[in-house]
Amino acid sequence: MGFTLILSTASSKEEAQEIARALVDRRLVACVNIVGPIDSIYRWKGEVENSQEFLLLMKTEGDRFEEVQEAIKGLHSYEVPEVVQVPIEKGLPAYLEWISESVK
Repeated sequence: MGFTLILSTASSKEEAQEIARALVDRRLVACVNIVGPIDSIYRWKGEVENSQEFLLLMKTEGDRFEEVQEAIKGLHSYEVPEVVQVPIEKGLPAYLEWISESVK
């Protein structure tokens, strides 16, 4: 099974909070940290863009990635939202157990 950190960004604090609340309410993730605002510089449709965003750091079980990805696509205002999975290799056993209990 394993555990994973899923990264995404949102255009506003309110949108980030709405996505976080929905994912936790649906038990898809145990916890979401919202960081920001952050400055993001990226290429979109041939142009270099610069915008302020809010970073979502989501902790869950590794096999939940597809469900989280689909939920974010449905909740997000972006045409192509960032949804990136980073495996958690190690962690405090009690914290990892809490993640499992939170997404049951």
